[in-house]
Amino acid sequence: MIHAEFKAVVVSNEINLNKIAQHFGINRNFKWEESLALNDQFLKGIVQQTRNKVVYIFPFGSMVFINFQHHEQMDVLNYLKRVQPDINIVDDFKYTDDYNLEIKPGAEQTITNDLMITDQNAEYLMEIIATVLAKSVALEKIELDIGYLLDEIEYIVAKLQQGELAFSDEKLAKISGSILGFKLNTISYLMLLDKPDITWVNDDASNIFINFTNLFELDDRYRTILDKTATLMDITEVFSGLANANRGNKLEWAIIILIAIEIIISLVEKFFGH
Repeated sequence: MIHAEFKAVVVSNEINLNKIAQHFGINRNFKWEESLALNDQFLKGIVQQTRNKVVYIFPFGSMVFINFQHHEQMDVLNYLKRVQPDINIVDDFKYTDDYNLEIKPGAEQTITNDLMITDQNAEYLMEIIATVLAKSVALEKIELDIGYLLDEIEYIVAKLQQGELAFSDEKLAKISGSILGFKLNTISYLMLLDKPDITWVNDDASNIFINFTNLFELDDRYRTILDKTATLMDITEVFSGLANANRGNKLEWAIIILIAIEIIISLVEKFFGH
């Protein structure tokens, strides 16, 4: 029997796979939807025991460790931070997910929320599970961040209901930039919803990928984030329109006051001379 323990974490907003690959002597260009797998060949000298260990690194900031103890994960992260300094190293990661895989000869395939049992000893199983887990924790980060942004929007809506436009152009620009950032990230993550290459030629791999995608509700979560992002953009456009209209009214009144002052000065000079 083969047992594999998966641990997915978010360590950055973005990881340069090409830079890390070059450090390990891997001379190829990675596309955005691809991942970099570091097996025992590349882990020697980083952790003491490398047998049956693999770490998958994804360009959108997630990493998935297979059969690593916590201290070994930290050893890998500390090493990679020398190559890419913006990798975040903490003892307790905020966005994580775990999964287990058991390969038993003759076993009937079952997939649950935290365990897959199968008799297929196929390398693509590791990649599929790692990809889905990595995407799931990345979406979890976006879900939480967009929740914070919704709370901020609710405060502005409450001020608006009180008849106040108590927000500056800078604040609106910052909120709009955050929303666009969420939208850009989710569009980028959508690339990973495409089937891995192996699934185009292997029906079993395709079915497993679909099952895991449904299990972690990736499609539904993605659509929910897009809907929330669209709603936030609509609200921001309303705020911007109201703020511009408010500034336009103030400018018009300023012009009227200046004209009135000029008229008064002209009248004073006409009737009272010097």
